[in-house]
Amino acid sequence: MRPARFTTVALVALACAIPLRAQQPAAPAPPPAANPADVSTLDSIMRAVYDVISGDSGVARNWDRMRSLFAPGARLIPTFRRRDGSGYGVRTLTVEEYIASATPFFQRQGFFEREVARRSERYGQIVHLFSTYESRHGPSDAQPFERGINSFQLYYDGTRWWIVTIFWEGESDAGTIPARYLVSEDH
Repeated sequence: MRPARFTTVALVALACAIPLRAQQPAAPAPPPAANPADVSTLDSIMRAVYDVISGDSGVARNWDRMRSLFAPGARLIPTFRRRDGSGYGVRTLTVEEYIASATPFFQRQGFFEREVARRSERYGQIVHLFSTYESRHGPSDAQPFERGINSFQLYYDGTRWWIVTIFWEGESDAGTIPARYLVSEDH
């Protein structure tokens, strides 16, 4: 009797440990084909990502272009100060969640973001770069309404660059951008 009970327990444990096909999340859809001019160099993919999110209020963004810049499974991760003042948190978004979240804002508000400085580290096919940005509501606004740093992780697959992660934090009174991130080191 004991061996039979052990076998039943072992089978139940084994069945619980093996994920069922229906329980596995669906693989992300492959991104649309990218314009080779957008992804052939680090400079070009950086220009493309800032360009695709920038525009006047009510102007639809080219979300397929945005999708084409990101690797399947990529994430966008903003940091934020908690409303209760207890510190900071992060929100992890897929590209589709970012698009759904950003679209209503872009319909109501002009948004123009540009890179003002860049620092990068590369090893083999991977790159990490700090991209200091300025955000304006209109392209001719004298002063940005926000500045911050986008931390990009990218990889090169042998033919093109892919964005894997953008992790960012806006400048605040509690933490202004250090001078070293306002001057490009290698750009």
